[in-house]
Amino acid sequence: MSSLATEICAPLAVLGRDVQVPLVNGEKVGYAALDYAASSPALQRVWDDVAAYAPYYGSVHRGAGYLSQLSTDLFEQSRRTVAEFLDLREGDQVVFTRATTDSLNLLAGAVPAGTRVFAFETEHHASLLPWAHAGLDVHYLRAPRSRAEAVAALDAALAGAPEGPKLLCVTGASNVTGELWPVAELTETAHRHGARVVLDAAQLAPHHRVSVRALDVDWIAFSGHKLYAPFGAGVLAGRADWLDAAEPYLAGGGATRTVARETDGSVAVQWHTGPARHEAGSPNVIGAYAIASACRALTEAGFDALEARERQLVDRLTAGLAEIPEVRVLNLFGATGDIHSVARVGVLSFVVRGWNSSHFSAALSAEYGIGVRDGLFCAHPLVRTLLGDEDAAPSECGAPEPSLPGERSLNAIRVSFGAGTPDEHVDRFLTAVRELVTDGAAWNYRNEGGRCVATVQIDRGRREG
Repeated sequence: MSSLATEICAPLAVLGRDVQVPLVNGEKVGYAALDYAASSPALQRVWDDVAAYAPYYGSVHRGAGYLSQLSTDLFEQSRRTVAEFLDLREGDQVVFTRATTDSLNLLAGAVPAGTRVFAFETEHHASLLPWAHAGLDVHYLRAPRSRAEAVAALDAALAGAPEGPKLLCVTGASNVTGELWPVAELTETAHRHGARVVLDAAQLAPHHRVSVRALDVDWIAFSGHKLYAPFGAGVLAGRADWLDAAEPYLAGGGATRTVARETDGSVAVQWHTGPARHEAGSPNVIGAYAIASACRALTEAGFDALEARERQLVDRLTAGLAEIPEVRVLNLFGATGDIHSVARVGVLSFVVRGWNSSHFSAALSAEYGIGVRDGLFCAHPLVRTLLGDEDAAPSECGAPEPSLPGERSLNAIRVSFGAGTPDEHVDRFLTAVRELVTDGAAWNYRNEGGRCVATVQIDRGRREG
């Protein structure tokens, strides 16, 4: 085997890789974490870097002590590391936030009044909802069924839009299907019509090299906890003008240049420009440093090798699921059913004929030690579009309760993985899916507090122990 093949086949070391979890039959098995799209495990490298820094932790900015100065240098160096990781343009800035949701809400508050925002209904709620919540005029575009249709729909919508500032918010990779969106083509179309673009890279940055300069997006947002740095920090990076012109995201220390009492009893404030303007309060230094550590680790591992290995796992997963007639993989762009032709990151959602997805996911956990996710994945309009007329199958667990009276009950299963996933986890998952589809669950399940819980073993002689 060549050195390149060896590199491709080696997963990165992550925390939790040796954790044993109990099965419902009393045995223990190594946990197969296949819910990376929600939160990825921490890279061992990130954990080690944070642990090495922790004794030197101190307050940042304006502290005279050695630990304060060291922490300030580390915090600002983390900002530069993220800027390099994203290949930002000269003049772009990096603002540390709590997560992607926080980043996009910050930007929504900075968008000039009168701006019309465009977003496909396929977005995650974090990129679908902040704009209307901020009182902006939002135009939601219907779910496209091909990349070309997405570009054409945006082109038509922008051509018919009134004069004035415009903004497109688009995902880089779907958190439901994992499908890659045509970001460069959408950005070119948006800029041709005078619109700016913010890229939700929460699912893209952990899997693919992202260059803001090459994609030419105006802003990018992502979360540390999806980038193998789960310490409660995120990033909004990009053009400075709208951010510097906006009111600070939070009012408080750190965002202020000067504060003075006026003769009339009021308080006069001069706010900082630059990242500090929107980073009031004591920043999450460890979170920022963890993100920078993850950026360095992924860059040093080499995205070419990481992407090649992930494609191998995606191919293995899609090929295995295609052999199970009862499984229907959810695709937006691959609607013809040819799931192999769909370019995606390591995220895939599906339903199983005759199974309620919550029941199926519970059986994967209780009987096989596999952690996946079920539901609508904070992308309700998209999942409802993909499921069409397919109601959630009934089971002893019961389907999720509809959120509105008269609404159909829907749910799906999502499996997701990344740089720390061993081949064995994907293989075990496929084996478990085949066995559950062929033989059914080995235990009965009931709904307890909204969770499917195994109760009584079924004597079917299909599995020993």
